[in-house]
Amino acid sequence: MKDMTKGNPTKIILFFAFPMLLGNIFQQLYNMVDSIVVGKFVGKEALAAVGSSFMLMNFFSAIIIGLCMGTSVVLSQYFGAGDYTKLRKSISTAFIFMLLLTIIMSLTTIIFTKPMLIIMKTPKEILNSSTNYLQIIFGGLIFTFLFNFSSAVLRSVGDSKTPLYFLILASIINIILDLLFVINFNMGVIDVAIATVIAQGVSSLLCLVYAFIKLPVIRIKAKEFVFDRALFSMIKKYSLLTALQQSIMTFGMVCVQGLVNSFGTDTMAAFTAAGKVDSLAYLPVQDFGNAFATYVAQNKGAGNFERIKIGVKSAVRTIIVFCIISSTVILLSSKHLMQIFVSSNEVKVIHIGIQYLSVISVFYVLIGFLFMFYGYFRGMGNLKTSIVLTIVSLGTRVSMAYFLSSFPKIAEKGIWWSIPLGWALADMLGLYIYKRNSHP
Repeated sequence: MKDMTKGNPTKIILFFAFPMLLGNIFQQLYNMVDSIVVGKFVGKEALAAVGSSFMLMNFFSAIIIGLCMGTSVVLSQYFGAGDYTKLRKSISTAFIFMLLLTIIMSLTTIIFTKPMLIIMKTPKEILNSSTNYLQIIFGGLIFTFLFNFSSAVLRSVGDSKTPLYFLILASIINIILDLLFVINFNMGVIDVAIATVIAQGVSSLLCLVYAFIKLPVIRIKAKEFVFDRALFSMIKKYSLLTALQQSIMTFGMVCVQGLVNSFGTDTMAAFTAAGKVDSLAYLPVQDFGNAFATYVAQNKGAGNFERIKIGVKSAVRTIIVFCIISSTVILLSSKHLMQIFVSSNEVKVIHIGIQYLSVISVFYVLIGFLFMFYGYFRGMGNLKTSIVLTIVSLGTRVSMAYFLSSFPKIAEKGIWWSIPLGWALADMLGLYIYKRNSHP
C-alpha cells in the first residue's frame, strides 16, 4: 500500500506510475503479439482483420476499464480518509454491480458481432475472420472485468506493482500460446483469440485471489459483502461517468476505423500496425495520468489541496520530458517499427504507416497534457469535465477526419492530422477550466 498524501509528489507519482507503465507495456505486448503473429505468419488480410476487430474489442473493454477506474477514485478517497469499513463495502457493492453488467455485455456483443462489423464497413474478404476473432474475445470479457477490477482495488490503496506481475505472466502465456496455436494448428485469427482469452483468464483469477486474500485492509468479511445502496449511488456516479468517458474515446476511434476501412486492406493493415506503435509510445504519459488521478483523489480525501497544485506543476514538467523522448524515438525508427508487424515486401503498407507515425509522434505532448487533465478532474471528482474534454477531443478528431480525408489529394492523411487537432482543442479547454476552478 502507498499513502500519497506525504513525501515528494514527483517521486511518489513516478514510482507509483512505473509499475503501471510496465504492466501496460506487457498489456500492449500481448495485444501486439496477436498482430505480429498473424501479420508475419498468416498475412496482411489477417492483420487487417485483427486490426478492424481491435477497435470494437477496445470499445467494450474500455467500458469495463472505465467502470473500474471510476470506482478506484471512490476507493482511493475512502483509503485517503482512513475509512476502511466503507472502503470494503464499496468494493463489494461495485463488484456485484459490475459483474452483472459484464455478463450482460458479453452475451449481447457475441450476438451482434457481425452486424456491428458490417456497420463499420469491414471488407467482405475479412468479415468472417473478424467475426470469429471478436466472438471469442467477447466471450472472455468476464476475465477483462476481473483483472481490471482487482487491479483498480489494488491501485486505490497504493499497490501498483502486483497487477504488473500478473500482466507479465499473461504476456508470457499469450506469446507462447500464439506461436504454438498459429504455427501448429494453422487456424489463423481464431488461434490468437483463444490464446488471448486463456492468458487473460489465468492472470485475472490469480490477481483477484491475491487482492482479496493477501491484503488485510481490503479483505472483506462476510457481513461486509453487501450491496449498499447509499454507496452504490456514489460508485454509480463515478464509474458510469468514467465508463462513458472511456467509451466515448473508443467510440470515436471506432468511427475513425470505419473511415480507415473505406481506404482498403493496405491502409487498414498500416493503421493497425502504426496504431500499436503509437499507443505504446504514449503509454508513459497515459499511466502517469492514471497515477496522477490516484494522487489527486487521495489528497482530496485528506484535504491537501495545496499539495494537489504542487503535483500539477510536477506533472507538466514530467510529461514534457516523457513526450520529447517518445517523439524522438518514433520519428527516428518508424520504418523499423513497421517492419516488426509486416514483411519488408509490403512496401505500401509500410509507407502508409510511416506517414501516420511522422504526423502523430510530433504531437505526443498534446495527448500527454490531455491525460493529465483527465487524471486531475477524475481525481477531484469532476468527471463531467473529463467527459466534456473527451467529447471535444473525439468530436474534433472524427469530424475533421471525415472532412479532410474527403479531399482526394489529402485522402487518408487527413485522418492522421485530425488526431492532434482534437488533442490541441481539448487541451486548451482543459487549461481554461483548470485555471478558472483551481481554488477548491
